Parts: sequence; C-alpha cells; structure tokens
Amino acid sequence: MRRHPREYRDAAGVGPDMTTLGIIGAGHIGAQVARVAVASGYDVVIANSRGPETLGDLVAELGPKARAATAAEAGAVGDVVVVTVPLHAIDQVPVEPLAGKIVLDTNNYYFERDGRIDALDKGETTTSELVQRHLPTSKVAKAFNHIYASDIATTGAPAGEPNRRALATASDHDDAAAFVERFYDEIGFDTVNVGPLSESWRVERDRPAYVVRQNAEELTRNLALANRLP
Repeated sequence: MRRHPREYRDAAGVGPDMTTLGIIGAGHIGAQVARVAVASGYDVVIANSRGPETLGDLVAELGPKARAATAAEAGAVGDVVVVTVPLHAIDQVPVEPLAGKIVLDTNNYYFERDGRIDALDKGETTTSELVQRHLPTSKVAKAFNHIYASDIATTGAPAGEPNRRALATASDHDDAAAFVERFYDEIGFDTVNVGPLSESWRVERDRPAYVVRQNAEELTRNLALANRLP
C-alpha cells in the first residue's frame, strides 16, 4: 500500500507542509512524473518552454491537483522541483526561484542533441554536477534518468513485493537523497543510493544500469560494473 507524502516529509527534511511538486519540463519524463505524483497525493505545477497555454490537455488529464505555469512560477511554488529539460537548455532554468530547494535532475548527456561537452567526454564531471553548478543554492539529486519514461507509471510495485524494480539516486545533500528515496517508494520503486553527484555517472547513458529493469541487488551489481568512460 502506498503511503501519502505527508508521512515522509519530516524524515526527508522538506517540512511538514510539503505538498507541491514543481516540474520544469513537460516532455515524456515530466508528464509521467506529474501523473505518478498526482496519483500519490501531490499537487503539481508544471511548465514547459512554450508557455502554460500549451499544456491544457495534460493539465485536464491530470485533474484538479495540477495546473500549468511558467518555469519561474513552477520553481517558486514547488516545495520540491523536478528539472527535466535537455542538458543544452539547463542554463535557461531559473536559479533564484529554486534557491534552497531540493531539485530532482533527470538529465542525460546526448551529444547528438546537446553538442559535445569536453568535460563529460573526458569523464571530468557528471551531468548532475553541471546542473548543481548552474543551481548553486539548490540541493540537486539525480532521479528518473535511467528508466524509460513510459515505465515510470507502469512498472512500480508495492513495497516488499519480490523483485520490486529499483532506481538510483545520487546527491551531495542527504535530505535531497532521502526525498528521492521516499518519493520512489511512494510511486512503487526501491532505491539504491549511488553516493555523491560525482558518482552519478554510474547510471548515465551506456552504462550497465541504464534503462534496464532491475531489482535493488541487480542495480547495485550493475553500478559496480560501470566504467567511467564507456
């Protein structure tokens, strides 16, 4: 049985009144996260790059617990904010509205889309570290980057079910990682904590844990098998 978000808020360090999830990016991942968040009792404020008026169909589907907004407003009103935009567009994410907040980063590096980034090609940083650098006053945690978007709402299972699917997180902030773990559990997934953002490359593109259905034991094993430069 899934628990309501209120049961987790104190432990996650985000306050007893946390109810609103801001989502910046309404593509495949953003829309699916919005669906599972609403189903788990969250209010959702979602934004895209084209303007709130283009999100009418999605908001109508999500129902009264969701509304569309600008990126700045979604960041400002969200108690926790999901940033799910292409890596090349990270510099367009507003900084000040996200200050002090937990930010879930879903990014992956696709050089075909984002252009070549030398520090990533050389293994000198990670996509989430780049997001954290852009949002220096936020608490960034990796989330939802190594699961197909369509699986987010369809492959979860109740806690304790054998072979429950696991997803990874990484963060330099314990409370941010704790929130991801609790949110994953609410929507039907176990969690493996990779460690700091500097280790989040282990679930990036082309590694053994990427877009594979795996339980916690299998995910832990795949993380250990990963090479820094694929």
